[in-house]
Amino acid sequence: MSKRIKDKTTELAEPIVEGMGLELVDVEYKKEGKHWFLKVFIDSEDGVDIEDCGHVSEKLSETLDEENIIQGAYYLDVSSPGAERPLKTKKDISRAVGKHVYVTTYEPIDGEKAFEGTLTGFDEDSLSIEGKQKQKTYHVPYEKVAKARLAIQF
Repeated sequence: MSKRIKDKTTELAEPIVEGMGLELVDVEYKKEGKHWFLKVFIDSEDGVDIEDCGHVSEKLSETLDEENIIQGAYYLDVSSPGAERPLKTKKDISRAVGKHVYVTTYEPIDGEKAFEGTLTGFDEDSLSIEGKQKQKTYHVPYEKVAKARLAIQF
């Protein structure tokens, strides 16, 4: 049920978000405590502000009401993915080259399952990460990536 709502919301939100010159990063539909939340994450090259979130929320809310895909009460939350934005697609990873990232894998590579450092390259099949701790470059096959996100460097 929640996958259907997530997929349908994505389908409805993409043209709204893209029509405003923004990017749809992710959609989540989950229960927190006793309340359901539909979370929509948007971004752009220049970042997003409260007005962008408000405009998307208003238009998406109207569309969701018209389509009536969610039965029962829920809260719609439109926001930025934050400084540690998830990298969910190959396009996201390509745009992150040169930035500080945190990547986990399904299985160990060179005895490691977590990699943090500068993403120095991505060729659609493999990520090159210059390790923060060991000053070593790791080559992580894309198909072994469990999660990837931007990381704040301290």
